[in-house]
Amino acid sequence: MRIDAYTHFIPAGILAAMDRLGAGQQGIGKRMRGIPCIYDLDARLKMLDAFPDYAQIIAYSSPPMEDVVAPERTEEFCRIINDGLAEIVDRHGDRFPGFVAQVSLADVEGAVREARRAIDDLGACGVQIYTNVNGRPIDLPELEPFWDAVEKLDKPVWIHPARRADFPDYQSEDKSLYEIWWTFGWSYETAAMMARLVFSKVLDRHPRLKPIVHHFGGIVPMLEGRIGPGWDLIGTRTSDADYASLKASLKKRPLDYFRESFFPDTAVFSSRIGTQAGLAFYPKENILFATDCPFDPEKGPGFIRDTQAILDSLDLPKETLDLIYRGNIQRITGKTFVR
Repeated sequence: MRIDAYTHFIPAGILAAMDRLGAGQQGIGKRMRGIPCIYDLDARLKMLDAFPDYAQIIAYSSPPMEDVVAPERTEEFCRIINDGLAEIVDRHGDRFPGFVAQVSLADVEGAVREARRAIDDLGACGVQIYTNVNGRPIDLPELEPFWDAVEKLDKPVWIHPARRADFPDYQSEDKSLYEIWWTFGWSYETAAMMARLVFSKVLDRHPRLKPIVHHFGGIVPMLEGRIGPGWDLIGTRTSDADYASLKASLKKRPLDYFRESFFPDTAVFSSRIGTQAGLAFYPKENILFATDCPFDPEKGPGFIRDTQAILDSLDLPKETLDLIYRGNIQRITGKTFVR
């Protein structure tokens, strides 16, 4: 059995709520409406019939609730998402044995309440947040209660990249062109978020956190040299901050955090090279099988088929495949998806 640790579905309730606000088909919402398998449960189940010995953990996708409603309403909208996902798991546990609860860091107290409710009452596998909150980093001191709460809940935090076209590629411009904000931006965004959790010492203060990073951590595996020997020299390029002292105060070498403190998934859009880079960078005990279904050009089956085929073709030891396909996600969630 293969457990896909990061797939996306938008429950009918939240889709209707966003449509009432006129937010359901704007920006990234346009992409969602073009993929029936992300909101049509019958279409999703029919597509999954082609994949025996395979099941999906489902999570909401985009847009973030903080992009849709004011902070004081994000908890309400996240409840709609989580109730919808929990109902799907209850009805179709053979195909969807678990779900990831959505919370919004635009309302920290609400995020903590909803995380506890979804995990304790609904049985969520963990919670999902984004790499930024309306452009604000997720290592801000006011977000510390969230990190404290999820560490105590002992469940993973799925961290999804979030960057819009209004993140320009150059200071002289107002928006990112050619969807660079997505193609390169989401991969950079993920890596930048990881660095912020390292150097702000969120990971030192909360050593039992289990952050799941999408897409093998974006650009991280390809930049091993910069993160390793390059960041060993942090502070030598900077005159207005004492980064050398900061580095000396960390509990580990910067590179070791990136390797050991995150749980990356294999969702790299059918890239064999990307898969090999991720497998070479991270320890096998941290890697999670995931496909990002249903965002492939076929709108559902493509990344499932391709990701499995790539992993199965690399002559990995059976022990490694077992960890990637199911063992690691079961261990870090504390749930048994395979009986």
